[in-house]
Amino acid sequence: MSTASTGGARSHARAQAHQAELRVPAVPGDVDPSTLFWAETIPADGYATKVLARGSRIRLIDVDGGACAHLLLYRTEAPWERLNIADTMKVPWQAYLGAGHPLLSDQGRVLATVVADSSGHHDMLCGPDDTGRRLLLLGVIKHGMDIRDVAPSVSLFRGVRVDPSSGALEFTGSAAPGAAVDLLIHLPVVLVVANAAHPLDPDPPATALDVLGWKAGEQLSTLSNHDPEYLRALQNTEAVVAAW
Repeated sequence: MSTASTGGARSHARAQAHQAELRVPAVPGDVDPSTLFWAETIPADGYATKVLARGSRIRLIDVDGGACAHLLLYRTEAPWERLNIADTMKVPWQAYLGAGHPLLSDQGRVLATVVADSSGHHDMLCGPDDTGRRLLLLGVIKHGMDIRDVAPSVSLFRGVRVDPSSGALEFTGSAAPGAAVDLLIHLPVVLVVANAAHPLDPDPPATALDVLGWKAGEQLSTLSNHDPEYLRALQNTEAVVAAW
């Protein structure tokens, strides 16, 4: 089909659209459908971005066991404040992400908390490969930012551990198909996520990532992490909320 004319280009584009397969994730049984505002499948080497309100709950699902979600967060009304991976490891005294772990900004505030995790295979040490960085850049450009704003990201569903003897990084792969991570959002944020290979993965399987989002503001008052560092970061966060 020729695309040399406007009519030919239109016909070609419409033919491509008819051939595309679009899968919308099903609403899980533990989510009230009336609260759902986001349901999207991100293919391998794809990305998505969304502006999220305080009290949003986001579930990322490694449907077939081959996704790797590289995640960045920016405070919506002040995007110079964003996810800081160094503080996210340093402040909770834990380099390995899991349930209860805060995702901290460079101002000592909680942007999100990991409230559920059935994977346990994550990484905050390596960041994405070149494809992942390019996809994250495409996401931040949509919000008026540029390559300078593509900071180190957290990588979900692909694990890395540090050998205690040698200090070498050991790639531990994925947990299993269907593993999921839930994030509870504490401040309005721009979320950018790229589904791209992990740089240490010797044979990236490249499968889709499902993302669901729903309103769960009532859960902000029922968090179970009582570590003093976490509570101090929460106080910093709530001080911003109180000033709105």
